[in-house]
Amino acid sequence: MVNKRQKNSIKNIWMVTREYDGIAGAGGVKDVSKQLADALANKAKKISVILPLYGFMNPEEHGFKPLDITFDVDMDYVGLERQEHVQLWERHKNKVRIYLVDSQRFREKRSIYTYTAEEEAENPANLQGKGHSDYFAMNVLLQKSAIAAMIHLDERPDIIHCQDGHTAILPALTRETEGYRHFFNKTGFVVTIHNAGFGHHQEVGDLPFAQTICGLPSRTIKSSLLDNMFDPFLAAAPHAVLNTVSENYARELQETSDDALTGWLGHHLKSKGIQLAGITNGINPENYNPANPKKMGTFAAFDPLAGKFAGKKKCKHNLLEALNNHKHDHILQFGNLENKDNCPLFTFIGRLSVQKGVDKLVEALEALFHTEDNFQVLALGTGTKDLEGDLVRLTTSAERQGRICVLLGYDPVLANQIYAAGDFFVIPSQYEPCGLTDFLAQLFGNVPIVHHVGGLVKVINGVTGFTYDDHSSAALMASMQKALQVYRNSPQTIKKLQRAAVKHLHENYTWDKVVERYLVLYQEALALAGLTKVNIAHIN
Repeated sequence: MVNKRQKNSIKNIWMVTREYDGIAGAGGVKDVSKQLADALANKAKKISVILPLYGFMNPEEHGFKPLDITFDVDMDYVGLERQEHVQLWERHKNKVRIYLVDSQRFREKRSIYTYTAEEEAENPANLQGKGHSDYFAMNVLLQKSAIAAMIHLDERPDIIHCQDGHTAILPALTRETEGYRHFFNKTGFVVTIHNAGFGHHQEVGDLPFAQTICGLPSRTIKSSLLDNMFDPFLAAAPHAVLNTVSENYARELQETSDDALTGWLGHHLKSKGIQLAGITNGINPENYNPANPKKMGTFAAFDPLAGKFAGKKKCKHNLLEALNNHKHDHILQFGNLENKDNCPLFTFIGRLSVQKGVDKLVEALEALFHTEDNFQVLALGTGTKDLEGDLVRLTTSAERQGRICVLLGYDPVLANQIYAAGDFFVIPSQYEPCGLTDFLAQLFGNVPIVHHVGGLVKVINGVTGFTYDDHSSAALMASMQKALQVYRNSPQTIKKLQRAAVKHLHENYTWDKVVERYLVLYQEALALAGLTKVNIAHIN
């Protein structure tokens, strides 16, 4: 049990991330980075965040100023000693200090993780949507720059919090490099695994390259292999407390066969005596308050917690009018929706990928359209070309005109409008470390229908949403049919679900509550830092 005095001993926290909401965002990492930083600042912690300055960012517009701090970072390739030049930018806002790493490698990127259409036009080898070819070097540069920045600023944090595999090598860099080891000898490390699935570890198969550019000992490289690839999470394991973004996802990774989807990372860690912690992500409800339509970009105010839904009907009506008039020029629209009353609207917002279960969604909809008449579907997102095509093909049938609309692209205001308009929000993910869209849907009175896996188990069947256990189109379809039945036969039950969902969220998942769990985890990281100095061989 961590007492109050121990918690207060943690005062200075640094966060290293590739994303930060409002500055550079691609997924859930941006939300956790910003909202956890804000929550820590509200706990009177000194919190600093460092991330890259990408080419699509205008630092001045975000309130950053260049610092008179520049340095060269060793970025050797095999057989070639080389360095890359870095300058720091800084901004203070809402009691959080944010630093940007300004370098040529980051400046030339037009997107956080993948190439853009513009980059493909300039170089056909850089296919739109394909991950950056120098992803590993980008990650190493950020982590080495973060270490150098702390040294230049004479910052010796109590905790360095590394967000996902992009920053997970940092604990090993500081513990396995002599000068760094002494400077950070009182620092604890936490590594949060946001997604342990294939392709999300930031692993690399070229082991000589990994060793050379990182500057790590060969024994560290060899002890950090998963399927013969250098895995940053395994490199972090002896030196950091590792957690995932929900308790159930942590359990699945180390206690179930679902870990096969990660290449057995969780079981490999368990075999080394590493227990994954689980902390379900939080949310700040006021950031997504449907009672504030001006801030949300929605069409009317309503309040699910108070049972006031008149504005929600207007939100649906106005959105459907806008779609039927094709008012979103930057979004590719296929199909339309007839604007009529008492027709339940299923919604989906997310990546169009197998991991998000879009293949199962397409199959379920194909069957549901043959068996049910009075419902509509609205989907927003981008993803693999085959799944985009499968969804679009659903809109081409004459029998489905006015019943399904697919929007390829993304816009945060449009997303809010869809959350506000929808009656049911479908999340058929194959796996889901935490899930944020179920939170957002609930806040907007959009009842979630989820595959009961990973962090989605926070949706309680029949209480705060609808759930199903088998990852199949048949199980998804059955859950959607159940939702339709309740909608038609017991509208008061739907209102009860809507109110209960928001109440449950406020009671359990706001960041002011979740941050307390991270403070306990930080204390464990400090304890491990003391253990690491004397027992590293035992942990390995």
